[in-house]
Amino acid sequence: MSLRQMEYFVTVVQEASFTRAADALHVTQPALSHQIKALEKAVGGALLERLPRGVRLTPMGRAFLPHAELAVRSAAQARRAARAAAGAEGGELHVAALHSIAVGALPDVFARWRAAHPRVLLRLHEYATSEALEEAVRRGTADLAVGPEPVEPPGTVVPIGAEEIVLVVPFDDRLAGRTTVTLPELADRSWVRCAMEPVVHGARFLDWACGQAGFTPRTAVWTEQASTAVRMAAAGVGVCAAAAHIVRGAVGEDCVVLTPDPAWRRPLAVYARVPPTGAAEAFVALLRAVWPSVSGLPRRSGPA
Repeated sequence: MSLRQMEYFVTVVQEASFTRAADALHVTQPALSHQIKALEKAVGGALLERLPRGVRLTPMGRAFLPHAELAVRSAAQARRAARAAAGAEGGELHVAALHSIAVGALPDVFARWRAAHPRVLLRLHEYATSEALEEAVRRGTADLAVGPEPVEPPGTVVPIGAEEIVLVVPFDDRLAGRTTVTLPELADRSWVRCAMEPVVHGARFLDWACGQAGFTPRTAVWTEQASTAVRMAAAGVGVCAAAAHIVRGAVGEDCVVLTPDPAWRRPLAVYARVPPTGAAEAFVALLRAVWPSVSGLPRRSGPA
């Protein structure tokens, strides 16, 4: 079997059609069908079931697909790494990140990168959870990932600092004149929670932290995105905990930001399946240069 055959197979699955896949690959449909049949002969069975309208994976195809995807993506990464090591100015750098980091912290980093490397195209892949981010790196979706330190490192892990977690309340809140607050002072308050909340010591962070302070948080609203949770808190729905770069950058200063006492900080890292070289190495150096080097939030014990 060849890498080209696996690329053809993955494209047919993605397009759910031999006709559309042939167009995407710029080959004739008979040539595409011939390569898929050769691949099926090499693996010893049918990978795709041809239907009147489209295709469907066979059980063998479902088992084969993730390995084919990894091979195709790894080959693309290898090409980019080789170009970078050779000093090529063009090419692409694929960066994966949690949505909260992508919208809150990376715009400034990307702007600095573009000013220094205008001929390197950046492709950003965003994920809602740390678990999904780590899985994407294992499958070879991106050259680098930016997020919380991974539970099961996929390869190279480089600490870059931490993100500060702050508390958000509206301007007319009774705590609006404060800059810091202790968690017990919020025992009677309702909270706006986010599905992307990290997990520490086997529990969602806010449940764990409030438990340490002697109470169980009363949840008013669950949201999918941290930026939505901040907007809800600013409107007075409840208190929310969010990364400072989301509140002070992407969402704006239309709310009161309080620092927990003691402070909450989550260690962050940039990681990859292979040691970064060339453009990827330069991007890691930029991240380390611009990110504050602090830490302190308890390590999570499971995926966020």
